[in-house]
Amino acid sequence: MTGSGASRTRRSASASARKCERPPRAGKACTAAGSPDRVRLLGFKTEALKPLTGKTLAEVAKLRGTSPEDVAIDLVIEDHTRVDTAYFLMSEENVKLGLSQPWVSIDSDAPGAGARGAISQEQPPSARLRCVRAIPGPLRPRRRVATLSDAIRRLTRLPAQNWKLRARGCIDVGCHADIVIFDPAKIIDHATFDQPHQFATGVLDVFVNGVQVLEAGEHTGAKPGAVVRGPGWTGWKEPPPH
Repeated sequence: MTGSGASRTRRSASASARKCERPPRAGKACTAAGSPDRVRLLGFKTEALKPLTGKTLAEVAKLRGTSPEDVAIDLVIEDHTRVDTAYFLMSEENVKLGLSQPWVSIDSDAPGAGARGAISQEQPPSARLRCVRAIPGPLRPRRRVATLSDAIRRLTRLPAQNWKLRARGCIDVGCHADIVIFDPAKIIDHATFDQPHQFATGVLDVFVNGVQVLEAGEHTGAKPGAVVRGPGWTGWKEPPPH
């Protein structure tokens, strides 16, 4: 819907939303994070709202001279969709406890992003560029929670097994040659929530489906990616590897 009809709908939705009873500590976002200072806005679809990307809910509330609860409602209405948001909820102790469990696999729930080009125009969670390559960090003596070999297993074979991805996450005979060569003594993540568009260092070479896509830290230009099929796919032409 566009034009005045859409405007009336948005005003009606806004009025209805404000009639809803909210707990004293405010809406879901503020309650979960504990404070609007701990809610960071990561992405908008509407151009007029994009300058707010990277700001906290508290900062936008101060800019607009209204409450964080009203700002949260207004931004969703103005952007015509959900607003990508990061909530600062976890403690270092809980992260360490989770990583110390051998059955916990490691991955990011965020889509890919880049430090350069068109896909660098948004404000992604720093996890997109750091979650996997940050794993060796906890393996250093001060924060050791797993061996290097076990961390690699939980980054590769275990997630593939959990998702039932055939011939992925392994370098056995018959597996796809998806290989990352890195220096465990040098690998370190640099991305932060304030400056998320920073690649990790220490990754030397990457092979996807047997084709080298990263050589000495630089992209080769090759694009050998392919669709990864899950357990629902019935079009296999070969038996699974053993």
